[in-house]
Amino acid sequence: MSQGQPIVLLIDDDPNDQELAKIALEKSQIPHRLMVARDGAEALAFMRSASGSATTAPQLPHLVLLDLKLPKVNGLEVLELLRAENETSIVPIVVFTSSNEERDLERSYELGANAYIRKPNDFKEYKDTVADMGRFWILRNQSPPTAAGRMTS
Repeated sequence: MSQGQPIVLLIDDDPNDQELAKIALEKSQIPHRLMVARDGAEALAFMRSASGSATTAPQLPHLVLLDLKLPKVNGLEVLELLRAENETSIVPIVVFTSSNEERDLERSYELGANAYIRKPNDFKEYKDTVADMGRFWILRNQSPPTAAGRMTS
């Protein structure tokens, strides 16, 4: 995988969901580098290092897939903190969760989620959903000009 490929940051503590997302993205043949954060604190650390001014800082993700039920810092807190920081406020964040709670849906949008998608239970549907998200956010979505400079290395 090339350094210049778009980064998809998956923030999810479930090893099965991590593996399913990896397989789905690989099978979709969408150019990407998958990075995984296993809890909210790890995700925030990654995003803060990626938004740093150092030339060695990793590239900001083109897409964040955010689970809500996370250890250390929950997904809603991660979303709120990322939206509050200037450098990460424009990164597309899709809440990708198994939560059926209406309040989670509403709060996600209040905090600035770009989309809210419930994880399918069926692998084929899961794979298709992840591939659809990748196609849209990586291949079709146009980032604002101010984001383009920050989202490339």
